[in-house]
Amino acid sequence: ELGRIDDPAMRYSAHMRQATLRARQGRIDGALAMVDRADPQDDEERTLGVLTKAQILRDADQVDRAVAILVAADKAMPDTVEIKYELAMLYERQGRIDQLERLLREVIALDPDHAHAYNALGYTLADRNQRLPEALDLITQALELSPEDPFILDSMGWVKFRMGEPSAAIEYLKRAYALRPEADIAAHLAEVLWVQGERDSATELLRTAYAKDPKNRALLDTMRRLEVRP
Repeated sequence: ELGRIDDPAMRYSAHMRQATLRARQGRIDGALAMVDRADPQDDEERTLGVLTKAQILRDADQVDRAVAILVAADKAMPDTVEIKYELAMLYERQGRIDQLERLLREVIALDPDHAHAYNALGYTLADRNQRLPEALDLITQALELSPEDPFILDSMGWVKFRMGEPSAAIEYLKRAYALRPEADIAAHLAEVLWVQGERDSATELLRTAYAKDPKNRALLDTMRRLEVRP
């Protein structure tokens, strides 16, 4: 029972889980109020509270409200890597790539071993077909820090594809998909297979991914562009 936890060290995180469950029932304002009523004892708990509120709002497609909360928190706790990283990801949703880059570089300065910050910046550049050699360098650094991370393997495959190396791209993307058969990775792998002439394999992959995750934006976009029906 989440409401009856007596260990002070566990109580705050239990409140956050309760708030998240309430949000999943569609009670967004009640969930946010529950976070506000909780009593954080230190910066770690304050950070968890901020991130919980941001996640609740992001999942409810209230990205602007989530950004406002994280901007205020970043000013109040300016050396908190988790807040900067989450805010960068929301700036990507808003298309504010200059702000995403600024924050991810701040994350890397604070934590030079933050593989996902290198990866997020490299992938963002690769996905927009911008500064591809720099994107490759960033993703290479990420992969050195976390060599079996499927999302970083996916990014490496995608930047290789953008740089005109589809055979190398397929190798990385197949490794990524084997580790984590998710829709975003399936969309990338299918696109490279399609370009390589393996259209039956690409179509089957897209339809399999669609059956599991029919609302994935990257997958739907790829299916539209390749004119593959579910």
